[in-house]
Amino acid sequence: MFQIILKKLREREGISQKKLANKLEVAQSTVGMWESGRSNPEHETLRKIAKYFDVNIDYLVNGNQIIQTENNMIKIPVIGQISAGVPIEAIENILGYEEMTNEMAITGDFFGLLIKGNSMEPRIKQNDVLIVRKQSDVDSGDIAVVLVNGYDATVKKVMKHQDGISLISFNEAYAPTFYTYNEVETLPVEIIGKVIELRGKF
Repeated sequence: MFQIILKKLREREGISQKKLANKLEVAQSTVGMWESGRSNPEHETLRKIAKYFDVNIDYLVNGNQIIQTENNMIKIPVIGQISAGVPIEAIENILGYEEMTNEMAITGDFFGLLIKGNSMEPRIKQNDVLIVRKQSDVDSGDIAVVLVNGYDATVKKVMKHQDGISLISFNEAYAPTFYTYNEVETLPVEIIGKVIELRGKF
């Protein structure tokens, strides 16, 4: 998919492989190998390519999950669950799309997550959609999407301590859950992304 999208974007801009290679500071043969499918760029180079063509990385890699609208907005997929071992880009059960500005979209890889349950009420309610930036770590106090034991991801406030982390619900009916750093590694407790924005539904 990547090689097809890259060639399409390059031809749309009317630039040669050589010019693109110069812009990315790689050899022309490298661009040729990308477009033939014989190799793929590293993640940092993908970011440079996405920035150059003013698209999102998810569009660059997958093509059909990130949609650019006529008013220069980006549509990102909204999903209902995340499971261990399944990349977010590979999830086929897309529930809908949310729009975001292109300026925001190029700052990272984003997805929407439909909230289930009431553990984060009253601030975050069931059927609200969260805009999440994919990242494997967050600062203490951030709201994150977290995968524990490989089950469906949960949304919690992450507090870091000297000996471990706590996952905290906004709903006081739910007690915080503490994991030692050893448990973080062995269970595992995996941070999927940071919640950037809440879009409430009525």
